[in-house]
Amino acid sequence: MYLCSIDQAVEQTLSRLPAHIHMGLPLGLGKPNAFVNALYARVSELPERRLTIYTALSLGRPSLGDGLQRRFIEPFIERVFADYEELTYLADLRADRLPPNIRVEQFFMQPGSLLHSDAAQQDYVSSNYSHAARDINAKGLNLIAQLVAATSERPDHLSLACNPDITLDLLPMIARRRAAGETILVLGQVHEQLPYMPGDAELSLEQFDLLIDQPERRRLFSTPNMPVSTQDHCIGLHASALVRDGGTLQIGIGAMGDAITAALLARQGDNEGYRALLDELDIDPWRALIEREGGLDTFAQGLYGCSEMFVNGLLVLAEAGVIRRPADEQGVLIHGGFFLGPRAFYQRLREMPLEQRARFAMSAISFINELYGQEERKRRQRRDARFVNTVFGMTLLGAGVADQLEDGRVLSGVGGQYNFVAQGHALEGGRSILLLRSWRETGGEVTSNLYWTYGHCTIPRHLRDIVITEYGIADLRGQTDSEVIARLLAISDSRFQRELMEQAKGAGKLAKDFELDARFMDNTPERLETVRARHARLFPEYPLGADFTAEERDLLRALNWLKSKFKLSEVLELGKAALDAPGPEGYAAQLARMRLDDPQGLKEELYQRLLLAALQATR
Repeated sequence: MYLCSIDQAVEQTLSRLPAHIHMGLPLGLGKPNAFVNALYARVSELPERRLTIYTALSLGRPSLGDGLQRRFIEPFIERVFADYEELTYLADLRADRLPPNIRVEQFFMQPGSLLHSDAAQQDYVSSNYSHAARDINAKGLNLIAQLVAATSERPDHLSLACNPDITLDLLPMIARRRAAGETILVLGQVHEQLPYMPGDAELSLEQFDLLIDQPERRRLFSTPNMPVSTQDHCIGLHASALVRDGGTLQIGIGAMGDAITAALLARQGDNEGYRALLDELDIDPWRALIEREGGLDTFAQGLYGCSEMFVNGLLVLAEAGVIRRPADEQGVLIHGGFFLGPRAFYQRLREMPLEQRARFAMSAISFINELYGQEERKRRQRRDARFVNTVFGMTLLGAGVADQLEDGRVLSGVGGQYNFVAQGHALEGGRSILLLRSWRETGGEVTSNLYWTYGHCTIPRHLRDIVITEYGIADLRGQTDSEVIARLLAISDSRFQRELMEQAKGAGKLAKDFELDARFMDNTPERLETVRARHARLFPEYPLGADFTAEERDLLRALNWLKSKFKLSEVLELGKAALDAPGPEGYAAQLARMRLDDPQGLKEELYQRLLLAALQATR
């Protein structure tokens, strides 16, 4: 191991590796941004050298935008992200200005962030998460660089902490190549805020060729908890009823993951209220499925967590005693491949005693996302597994859409979704559950997220299993095409049911005389809002805590309302909204936060009036 500065690490890399550097970086949080930026800058000035970066989920601050969005987000970003060092290559990707001798290949992108980057779209690699190490190694990987964690309790080791996922799978691959005479470097830099995760994630110091001598002290990237809507809460409530006591749980990041967490907490901590709420949502059509596959009782045995992403919601469920079934004799409650979350999530992990932290075992993605390799052990641990993932669209024949638009542009990536869907089918007692918002509203236009056809799918229809919307549950496993269509129509929004039904009949996939049961024809947001009003305590806006102030929470609701209701290019609509706005009384703090308490000029007066209209509509 060579202890060195960032500049020395760059020089070592350039002197010890061939002209073409193939650098692998962890997905998400674990990138050593300062070193990456330094190497990127040097290679960009050396036309005789080449650099290809292999990675996924390159994290950056959200775009500031303009107008009201910028006024809201700029102070928030400065507070939350502070001195976080941005990745230079990410900024250049967004602007399509990568140097000609540098490429970036990603197998997963920050959702929606690179839709308009030609370079990112052209160099996207569609791979399952569990195949990423294999594919990167095959490209000639010769440098692994990542953030690590240190602890005085284990002075001879470093932890891969947030990202053992692909690195652990790469290490035996590069060992074989090194034995054949290739030079491959492993570089680490300690980040002082990273929790040291013991177990599989630990490496001895000797396994690092280069270790940067100055720990990184700047802030880690974090993902603030976002508000959970009525729509998402209802999705989470239905999903929670399919989780079997003593079973296994996988969930993801975002509002729907938080909604499931909130519902499971209610099932455990307020069972009477939880059951009353589900009764009012009318779960009778799916009661037999719930009794067979899940349950409404509190958790007597508890759950085991097995998720590629160790999210804040899983930690909250462990802290509440919902996740408490050990996977093995070591007492592991959760196996994860990587983690990312809000700042409080990192802090809670850091503050735990090391032996308590060991219950959350970070491991190789091949262990988490696949059954082959230690299959007997995995099948024993992952009993009654519920693998819960999200899609943004679904065809009426049961194909899920999660990663790509019809025109071929990639929103995010397949990641591990296919891995878990396949496991849901392969494990005895396992189920794959896809969560879907049945409709969306943008610029005043409401559209269905259930389609007759779509030009791309992430999950093919032969792997259809359980689909959940805010209106209920569709068990599609082993069903005929006509039954699949009928069950998905039953959980679609009633504004679109007739058109979807006619499309299916026109294709000969649904009987001409088919009619949807009347009980499914009141699938409206208004009905769900009525239910929410009667059970308000079980619909917390931020069930896992908020990084936003009270004024910012008001403003976020208002801005989301504006975005959903108006096309900002439609001046007449905006003008009417501004004319109908209330006075500023009662909104002084919100206006001050947006620097609109004393508007200067016509533009700021319009902004103030629009904001007041939205604040009144969402109060």
